[in-house]
Amino acid sequence: MKNVTVLLDEEVALWARIWAARHNTSVSRLLGELLAERMREETGYEAAMRRFLSRRPKQLKHKGESYPDRDELHERDLLR
Repeated sequence: MKNVTVLLDEEVALWARIWAARHNTSVSRLLGELLAERMREETGYEAAMRRFLSRRPKQLKHKGESYPDRDELHERDLLR
């Protein structure tokens, strides 16, 4: 574990102390868990982006074919 100093506005510090007391934890643990959660989210996003970008592109149409127009893509006869 590493000790760090964090500066908070008085109002934020008061809220954090009250929240931590209500949840039977400390402000230090609260901040540590919030930062760890943010790190996991960011790391997970970056890993997902690397996996996505490592895939080969899929061909959406064959050579010489045109893409479907808007009406074809949004055909709703089956829903009416």
